[in-house]
Amino acid sequence: MRRTDTLRGLVRETELSPAHLIQPAFVVAGEGVREEVPSMPGIERFSINNLVEEAGEIAAAGIGALMLFGIPAMKDEFGTGAYDDEGVVQMAVRALKEAHPDLIVITDVCLCEYTSHGHCGVIRDGTEVDNDVTVELLAKTAISHAEAGADVVAPSDMMDGRIGSIRFQLDEEGHPGVPIIAYSAKYASAFYGPFRDAAESTPKSGDRRGYQMDPANAAEAVREAELDLDEGADMLMVKPALPYLDVVRRVKEATGAPVAAYHVSGEYSMLKAAAASGWIDERAAVVEALTSIRRAGADAIVTYYAKEAAAWLR
Repeated sequence: MRRTDTLRGLVRETELSPAHLIQPAFVVAGEGVREEVPSMPGIERFSINNLVEEAGEIAAAGIGALMLFGIPAMKDEFGTGAYDDEGVVQMAVRALKEAHPDLIVITDVCLCEYTSHGHCGVIRDGTEVDNDVTVELLAKTAISHAEAGADVVAPSDMMDGRIGSIRFQLDEEGHPGVPIIAYSAKYASAFYGPFRDAAESTPKSGDRRGYQMDPANAAEAVREAELDLDEGADMLMVKPALPYLDVVRRVKEATGAPVAAYHVSGEYSMLKAAAASGWIDERAAVVEALTSIRRAGADAIVTYYAKEAAAWLR
C-alpha cells in the first residue's frame, strides 16, 4: 500500500489542506508601507491599504483566516494603542472586513506590541507584570476589536483569568458570538526572536518567564487548557508547535476541544535559512513539518508558511 502515490493516498491517516492554515500578518501605521522583516525572509509589514491587497491573495490561495498583529506609531507604559478605537488593528479590521467579508479576521489580544517596555502587561514596581490590571486592559482591547468587526479574538498574554474576563465582557457588550482562541500553553520559548523583531516587542529588561510557561512542563499545559475551557475559551492554542508536539497531543486528548498550534517565527526562519543554504528541500520539509503538527492533534495551524504551503498543497 506504499507502492504508488495513489495507494499511499488511499490509506493516509492525516489530512493537510489550506483550510487548516491561518496566515499571521503584521500591520503598521502609515500608507504605502511594505517592509520586509530581515529575520523572516518572505514576511513583510504592511500598511492597511497594502494589507487589504495581500489579504486578497491569501484568500485566493484557499486560506480562510488571517491573524492580525498591530505595530502602532507610538508606544507607552500602558499599551493604550491596543484598545484605541482608532488604533492600527481596529482600522485594519474594518478595512479587511469591508474588502473581504468572507475572510475570517482573528486579532491578537496582547499589550506587548504596544507597551514601551515590551512586556505583555502593565509593570508594577518596575519589575513585575500586574496581572489583574492587565486583564482589565486585555478585556478592553478585545471589546474594541469585536466592535471593529473582528470575527475571533486570540488572547496571547498568558495572564491568569483573562479568558473569563474577556468572555464576560464580550457577552455584556453585545458580542456573545465572537469566539476566543486562548493561548493556553504559551511557552517562554527561544523561538520567538524573529517575531519580536517584526513586532518591535522585545522586552527592554527582564524576560517573560514570570508569566509564560516553563518549557519543561507538560501536565501544567493540560491544567491551563482545562481552566481556559471552564472560563469560556472556544479553541485552545499551543505555542510553539514543533518542539511541543507532545503537548499538542496531550491537550487534545485531555480536552477533546478544538486545538490550534502556532508554528512560530523561529521555526519558520530556521527552515528558510536551511533551504537558502541548500541543506533541505524546502517544500518537502515544510509540508512534512505541518503534517506532523496536524498528526499530533492540531485542528488548525498558525504558520508564516500558510500562503506558500497553500500553493504547494493545491
